[in-house]
Parts: sequence; C-alpha cells; structure tokens
Amino acid sequence: MKKICVSTLILLIGIGILSCQSSEQISDERPNIIFIMSDDHAYQAISAYDRKLIETPNIDRIAAMGMLFTNASVTNSICAPSRATILTGMHSHLNGKIDNYFPFDTTNVTFPQLFQEAGYQTAMFGKLHFGNNPKGFDQFKILPGQGSYYNPDFITKNEGKIQVEGYVTDIITDMTLDWLEKERKKEDPFLLFYLHKAPHRAWLMAERHLEEFTQRQFPEPATLFDDYSGRTAAAAEAEMNIFDHMSWAGDHKISPETMDELGLEEIGFDKPRYENFLKRFTPSQLASFEKAYTKVEMDLKQNYPDMTEQQLMSWKYNRYMQDYLGTIRAVDENVGRVLDYLEANGLMENTIIVYTSDQGFYLGEHGWYDKRFVYDESFKTPLLVAWPGRVAEGSRSDELVQNLDFAQTFLEAAGIPAPAHMQGESMIPLLRGREDLWTRDAVYYHYYEYPAEHMVNRHYAIVTKDYKLIHYYFVQDEWELIDRKNDPLELKNVYDDPDYAAIRADLHGRLTALRKKYQDSTELSQSYLDRFMRDAKEGKVYGLNQERMERVETALENR
Repeated sequence: MKKICVSTLILLIGIGILSCQSSEQISDERPNIIFIMSDDHAYQAISAYDRKLIETPNIDRIAAMGMLFTNASVTNSICAPSRATILTGMHSHLNGKIDNYFPFDTTNVTFPQLFQEAGYQTAMFGKLHFGNNPKGFDQFKILPGQGSYYNPDFITKNEGKIQVEGYVTDIITDMTLDWLEKERKKEDPFLLFYLHKAPHRAWLMAERHLEEFTQRQFPEPATLFDDYSGRTAAAAEAEMNIFDHMSWAGDHKISPETMDELGLEEIGFDKPRYENFLKRFTPSQLASFEKAYTKVEMDLKQNYPDMTEQQLMSWKYNRYMQDYLGTIRAVDENVGRVLDYLEANGLMENTIIVYTSDQGFYLGEHGWYDKRFVYDESFKTPLLVAWPGRVAEGSRSDELVQNLDFAQTFLEAAGIPAPAHMQGESMIPLLRGREDLWTRDAVYYHYYEYPAEHMVNRHYAIVTKDYKLIHYYFVQDEWELIDRKNDPLELKNVYDDPDYAAIRADLHGRLTALRKKYQDSTELSQSYLDRFMRDAKEGKVYGLNQERMERVETALENR
C-alpha cells in the first residue's frame, strides 16, 4: 500500500512538473504587442499607400513585414473618441466618449487592464489625449491634452509632471526605447503603446527638417477647388476649408507683424496660437524657426499683392503640406529607431507591430484640412500589421476593419478572453490569410461634435465596399448616398437618383439592423444632444462662439 502511494505521489509530481513546463511554454509564446499610433496621420501620407507626397521608408517596413489594410476605418473621426473606442472595444455611444467635450467614463474596462491582469507588462508613452491616469499601465509618460511639439510637458506615473527639452517625436521615442532597454522584464510578454502627437495641428516640424520642407512643392489633389455642389448642405457649411478657415499665423507661420504689414485678416485662434508655441522655444530653436520662416514670409510678401484667389489657395495648400509632411518625416525616422532596436535585440520574432492613426485626415481633398466627415480621407485610416512568422510578408487586405476591432484582436492573440460587451471582431483570421472566415460586409459610423469647431453636422452612416448611406441630422435632416466604385472622389449624392432606388432601400434596411446590433438609437442620440446643448448655451464648449450658436438656432427655427 505504501509503495502504491509513493508511486502515485511521484506520478502526481511528474504531472505537476509537466503542467508547469507547459504553462511556461504557453506564457513564453504569448506575443509582445507594440501599438504605434500617430495623431491625424492620413493614409495618403504613407508611401506604402501612395508615393505622391512623401516617402516613409520605415513605416513601409511594417507593411513589407506583414499586412497593409486598404479598407481600415474608424467609428467616429475625431481624436479622443477614437482612442476611447480603441481602448474599450465599444462604439462611442456606449463608452460615453462621443466627442472631445464629453468626459471619458473611467468605469469603462479597457483592454490594457485585461492584459495587466493576465501577467503582461504594460506601458504607454506619448499622446493619450484624455485623462491623466490611464488604467491598466505599469508605466506611463503622457502628454497633457494635446501636448506641445517643443520642450513638452509630460504627466508621469512615478515622477509627477515633468518638462523635457527637445522635440516631442524624438522624446516620446527616447522614453519608449528607455523602457524597452531598462524597465522591461525580459521573461514576460509586454503590451506597449507608442503614441505620437504628430502630425496634429499646428504642425511644427523638427529643426532638422525646417530648411528642406519649407522649400518643397507638392502636387495638388484633384478636388482642391471643390465647390460642394451635388451634395448635402453639410459639406458647404463645414468650416475647414484651407482658403477660408486656415489661419495665417497659427497655421501658416506668418508672423503677426507681417500679417499687419500685408493687411491679412486674423482667423480664429490665430495670433495667440502662434505666440503660444513661440514661448516654448529655446533661443536656438527660435533662431532655427525664424530662419526658415523668414524665407516663407519673403515669398509671400513678394507675391501676395498680385495673387488671384486660385493662386492663393494653391500657396496655402502647399504651405500646409510643407508643415504637415515635415512632422511626418520625424515620425518615420523614429519608427525606424524602434524597429532597429527590435531587430538588434531579437524582439521581432514574436512581436505584433501595429502602425495606425486615430483617424484619417484631409490633405486638401475637397479643399479641406481636418477630419470628421465619413468621406474616405477622414473615415479611412492607415493600418499596417506585422507579426513575423504568422502574417505573410507584403500581404494586403481590403476587408472592412475598424478601430473597434483592435481590442478583441489583441486579446485573442494573447489568449485572453474578450468581455462579452465588446463590439468589434478579431482580425486574427485576416492576419492569418483566412478571409473566408471574415463575415463582416458593412461598418457603422457616427459623428457627434456639432455645433463646435469646424461645424461638421452630426451624422451616422452605413458603409460597405460599394456604397455609403449617410444621415445628417439635427439642424439638417438630409440623406446622402455615395457610390464608392463609380464616384471614388465622392462628389455626387445619388440618393434621389431613381437608378439607385433598390440600393437605397436595401441600405436603409441594413442601416436599421446595424444600429440595432450596435445598440444605437435616435433616443440615445437625442439624450447626448440635449446635454451638449445645455452646456453649449452656458458657454462651456470649446470652439463654439456666439455667431455659431446663433446660426444653429436660426437653422432650427427654419426647419
């Protein structure tokens, strides 16, 4: 009897040892995840998508190692709501962060919390945009709000608020590499958020790129001079036209003195924005800035008096591109630094590397800058995913994926169960080349921030590979139907075209079903709107001035 007990004990010990070894092996195989996100980085400004504007060889390395998505999109094209959707795996109307004004509900469960509970090391460096204490991170150093391009402040987990001298894109990368080298536990997998401020407005590039980019010329988009005819009133009402709404000092870097000399009208937060970023420069940084932009001012002084409106629009567009693309050069360089580190330290083999943006951005298409609309340039976002050995090199997918899907994708890759309330779909089948397992044929979009800065009316939409059905509501009650295949520039509303009657009816039915699936409703939208308007009338909403409020009230009276 004693012999049998000993044998049994030995067997149980053996099983336990094997069990531990198996557990360690599974743990070791859990992938590291590096989530790289820039702010307002248009897919048109990544050479893996389009080489007309800029070369981004380091970001392109991710596409070469893995998969490039051509139909990736967002659920709500504005910064903080996009980030909330990514973290929670839920649409804006459920996570509560519908716009940049409404606060983030901190009772939401974010997927980094689940990773942390599952034994992952978690860290975040860069721009979160909302909240000072991100949940689920062992380490973080984040910019307060929008943050600054030069000599930025950071909110840190261990050091409180600090200021670091230098250029923000370089600094965020330094912090990321420092954590990988000095704080990361080599034996455990990690989830790392590496988040850039660039290329967000006001597009201040690094000193080393000023001379080159302020002298460059860029090709114009086909719709730069769009007059917004053929679509709903929402396109014409929007306040993000390069000619009419981009400011001289705050955006184009024309000094207030030169503005006064040429009689240039101040637009929005123009001179104060310019003066605020000048205050952050060190003397040497200021000298570099003034050296580059003095040449820009001299060019304007020489040509401005004789410019036609068309010539001035072309000048403003090129000025915009110089600064916007100049900031991207530094992003690409720094992404290269991180990729080089991973290669040099044997971390490529079992690391998922994602490059994306919080949404797309207009680079002169329809005459616009900014985002917000469900038109492609803001609705679609760059998405490149590498996972050596798991994702085929140089592969592409045109399936409809969204920022809603990141949480469940990462959780599945790590073997962590996803909460039932998450609304996305794991992209793992697509990454493995199994498009036959992907069943989504439409995505849902809902934009809320109106009336406010840029004045893009509230709207929701269903988007398929072939069509977009859009409903603008509140001050307008209009429908728009875009034929994506036959009208890729999105210039014509065919909603009332009898040839599209059957398509329109089908999309209406599918949109109703999609809103039900994602638990959105007219009543829910109205509750958010009522709360927003109460606060707006009390002057609490950024970018909402008296003129805009009066315009909205007049429109409502005339409906």
